[in-house]
Amino acid sequence: MDARQRRTKLLQKLKEAGGPLTGTWLAKELGVSRQVIVGDFAIMRAAGTEVYATPQGYVLPIMENSKAIRITIPCKHERVGMEEELAIIIDNGGKVLDVIVEHPVYGELTANLMLASRRDLTEFLRKLDGSKAEQLASITGGVHVHTVEVPDYETLARIKDELRIKGILLN
Repeated sequence: MDARQRRTKLLQKLKEAGGPLTGTWLAKELGVSRQVIVGDFAIMRAAGTEVYATPQGYVLPIMENSKAIRITIPCKHERVGMEEELAIIIDNGGKVLDVIVEHPVYGELTANLMLASRRDLTEFLRKLDGSKAEQLASITGGVHVHTVEVPDYETLARIKDELRIKGILLN
């Protein structure tokens, strides 16, 4: 199988999966190294294909929920507040798409999260703790922005109210 065929297979597998697939799993399925998969996705993105690398694996954007509202929510908390913050958003019906921080040299840095359930959150926290990596917001003293997707403005209001009560929402 040549590179073009492999990239077509990658897209097909992501479409069929309906959820994230790890680079390791994809590499094993296609009989190549994980580095080859990473390179393929980089080339596909450069060609205009939307593919997200999330903590759970690679995923295609979900298009069927076109009525959903996407909004950024500015937040601030210490490391110990991260789980509470993300749980508030998820438990109230939101999906955390990413986290954005402003770096003094690099400018805006964005990391895809795609957290929609407690299972997603638990897995994300397990990976973060296991890696000993710092939160992205640690470079900004805890200040960051999340892009959140909600089904309606009532859901958004519930999320913001609870974040405000907990002292996490920045005004």
